[in-house]
Amino acid sequence: MKNEPLVSIIMPSFNSSQFIDQAIQSIQKQTYDNWELLIVDDCSKDQTVPIVKKISVNDNRISLIVLEKNQGAAVARNTGLKNASGKYIAFLDSDDRWLPEKLQKQIDFMEKKNIAFSFTSYEFIRENADDPKKIVHVKDKMTYKDVLKDTRIGTLTVMVNRELTGEFSMPLVRRGQDLLTWITILKRGFIAYGIDEPLSEYRVVSGSLSNDKLTAMKRTWNNYRKHLDLNLFQASYYFTFYAFNAFKKHYFEKEN
Repeated sequence: MKNEPLVSIIMPSFNSSQFIDQAIQSIQKQTYDNWELLIVDDCSKDQTVPIVKKISVNDNRISLIVLEKNQGAAVARNTGLKNASGKYIAFLDSDDRWLPEKLQKQIDFMEKKNIAFSFTSYEFIRENADDPKKIVHVKDKMTYKDVLKDTRIGTLTVMVNRELTGEFSMPLVRRGQDLLTWITILKRGFIAYGIDEPLSEYRVVSGSLSNDKLTAMKRTWNNYRKHLDLNLFQASYYFTFYAFNAFKKHYFEKEN
C-alpha cells in the first residue's frame, strides 16, 4: 500500500437512507483499498446520518461531516474537497454504486500515463432492480470543446489527479455544478481520457431532477450563457450538438 496513492472519495448525501448503504458497500468492496470516503450530509431528515455512523464505526476510512443547514450538492462537494487528503479525487453520489475494480483500473490507467483527468463508461440501473438498463459508452478522450458538445462524462466515473490540475472547487449553483467543473478544468488545457468499460452504476430514481430532460436542457443553456460566458452564437452552436448527443444517449444507445 505504501506505493499506492490515496484516493479521496466525495459523497454528498441528503435523505439518502434508501440506498446509501449500497453506495458505501460498493466502495468497501473495491479491490483497491487505499482510499478515504468523505460523506457530507446536507441536513438529512431521515435515517441517513445514523446509517453512516453505524457503518463508519467499523471502518476508519469513512468520515462523516454534517452541514449546519441545507445548502445543496455544490457546497457539500466543496466541503469534501476542502477536507480531502488524496492525490486523486473521485465522486460517488449516495444512490449510485461502483463495480469492484473501478478504482484499481482507473488508478492503473492514470498512473501509467500520468493523466490528470479520466472517466469511464457506466450503466443505468433501475430504482429497485440490479439489472442494467442501459450502458453509456465513452470516447477515448475529450477536450474542453468536446465536453461542451457532449456531456456524457458521468460524475460517478470521474477521477482527477489534483497534483496535476491543482486545487479546484465547484461553482455554487444548485444543479449542473459538476459539468461546469469539468469544463473549467479542461479549459485550462487538460484532456479527459476515457475508459470504455462500464465500472459504475447510475441509479435512475423516479422524480429525480437529473432525470428531467427539459430541466436539464434549460440548465445547460443557462450555464453556457451565464456561467461559461459564451456569446449567443457560441452557446447556440454548442447547445445544438449537446441536445443531439443527449437525445442519442438516452434513446439510441444500448438498452437491455
